[in-house]
Amino acid sequence: MATKDELLVLLRQFTIETDRYVEAASERDSLYRTDLQALGIMMGAASAGLTVTPGLLREELNLSSPATTALVDRLDSAGHVTRRRSDVDRRQVHLEMTEKARATGAMLFAPLARHISGVFDQYSDEQLALLLDMMRKVTDATVAAKNEARDDVGAS
Repeated sequence: MATKDELLVLLRQFTIETDRYVEAASERDSLYRTDLQALGIMMGAASAGLTVTPGLLREELNLSSPATTALVDRLDSAGHVTRRRSDVDRRQVHLEMTEKARATGAMLFAPLARHISGVFDQYSDEQLALLLDMMRKVTDATVAAKNEARDDVGAS
């Protein structure tokens, strides 16, 4: 029977290996890690029907304004995003992923998805439901820990 400590070790190792995968995939396609993270945030926002702005990326990636501008400039120059002025507030810039970005994202993450899906295929629907519940709660706990760490930094 797995212990909590063993699960924590495996989750930590999974995080490390995921980071290593992203690093290898981004090097292959000459993208910065932050570029991939930004595209991931944009994909998630698009799925949720949210508008992506440089401010959203700055907040989600914890970047300075100049670093955010450099990120958006890189993504725009690489053909991964387009900038569009808001119809409501012309001062606000909306970012939209291009088909090139979607294709690049699919190509980068297809091997990882394929390998992980092969693992998922080994489990019953009931087992997957339990794992899904656990991963949601682990993710929520990680967000809570991140927020606590940020609060601790701001308090010092």
